[in-house]
Amino acid sequence: MGSTPRRARRWRWASLLGATALAVTAGGALACPAGAAGTNVDFATHCIPPAVAGIPPIDGTTTASVSVDNTTPKVGDTVTVTYTVVTAAASNPTDLALPADIMTPTGKVTLGGAQTGGVTVAGPKKNPPVPGRAAFPSFSMTGTFTVTAPGRITLSPGDYNIHTSYILELDTPCTVITPPAPVSQTVTATDGTPANTRSISLGSASGDPGAAVTVSGTHFTPGAAVTLAGRAGDTQTADTATVTANAQGSFSGSLVVNDTATTGIVAYEGGSWNADKGAGPAAYAVNDTTPVPDGSQKLTTTVKAGTLSMSQAGDSVALSAVDFGQGGASTGALNTVTVKDFRGGPAGWSLTGKVTDFSGPGAKVDAGRLSWTPACATKAGSPSTCKAGTAGTVGTSGATLASTPNGTLTGGEFTVDAGLSLDVPAFTPPGSYSGVLTLTLT
Repeated sequence: MGSTPRRARRWRWASLLGATALAVTAGGALACPAGAAGTNVDFATHCIPPAVAGIPPIDGTTTASVSVDNTTPKVGDTVTVTYTVVTAAASNPTDLALPADIMTPTGKVTLGGAQTGGVTVAGPKKNPPVPGRAAFPSFSMTGTFTVTAPGRITLSPGDYNIHTSYILELDTPCTVITPPAPVSQTVTATDGTPANTRSISLGSASGDPGAAVTVSGTHFTPGAAVTLAGRAGDTQTADTATVTANAQGSFSGSLVVNDTATTGIVAYEGGSWNADKGAGPAAYAVNDTTPVPDGSQKLTTTVKAGTLSMSQAGDSVALSAVDFGQGGASTGALNTVTVKDFRGGPAGWSLTGKVTDFSGPGAKVDAGRLSWTPACATKAGSPSTCKAGTAGTVGTSGATLASTPNGTLTGGEFTVDAGLSLDVPAFTPPGSYSGVLTLTLT
């Protein structure tokens, strides 16, 4: 009777973490929880409510974390950053309840150490209803940066802004009072191929058919001929122009966009698109200016961006028993993990795992003895295709369970599984051994 409350509390805690509990028994059975990504840090924040609220600035504490999809990138790699505000310093500044899906967050992540600068991040227009004067709910924003130098790169949460679109367009900017905020994440970059730091920006994100858009570029080869081109998904359109980079590798040119299927614009050196010598695509949309015939009505709908989430079929795994004096493989299967990527943007995702040592009666089984064989399936119709991680050791440093790549349009629904095997030493003392397998989705 005394053990039931403890087990119930443990189950509830594991459920909150989205975890999988592992336990092993030498001469008995083996069981495994997974948790949330990132290290939460607190920092003093100065928030300015909209003027119409009629209240003074708010000095409070923000709790946030920064996660990355790759903690060991090479120079030249693109790292996806997720900035999650767990508890905002600001709240709904009015007595008016805010409906769902009217909040759009943006922010900055500060880089330090081997590479300095900032990463612009943005979140989808997604939120639960917010009662009047209630705290803003947690939200996440994503962005990317290219690794340009080897070494330890620190990431700290920075300023953020909460934009609400309900009756009025209002902003609540929040700044770090003593920047930078504490470090939440660290990546260690190694030497790789020279980084492609070329980048482009557009004078506007949309235009009518036949309108010209200004394309500006930096870090191209000085004096190089640069082609500006429209893209419809992964295909180049017939809309092109040529400019020449100046002595500093910069340029500003004009591209006339006629193709109504255009989704983005790229710039590149050479005779055809090359990701190593180009930049983009920068998002661009052509307005539908087709006139509505007499007696007709133009119908318009909106597809709203969702979130990236995962769920598990259970929070414990019983691995097979092994015999004292023989040891060997204690095997089982990870509870199926379902990943739903309904963001509708260009970013892929990565699901990683790491495990603790398996503790038992006066002894332990080292975490490095747990290995897995990942498998991943993609639901039909999904824009992305899931790739299973490499079979091998999980350990305390972790390994990739599954992932999808970045692309023009990503998303979908995926199921991830893995065969588990713990190599138990022959004379491990009899008893129950348990460890914690933490799964992180970024």
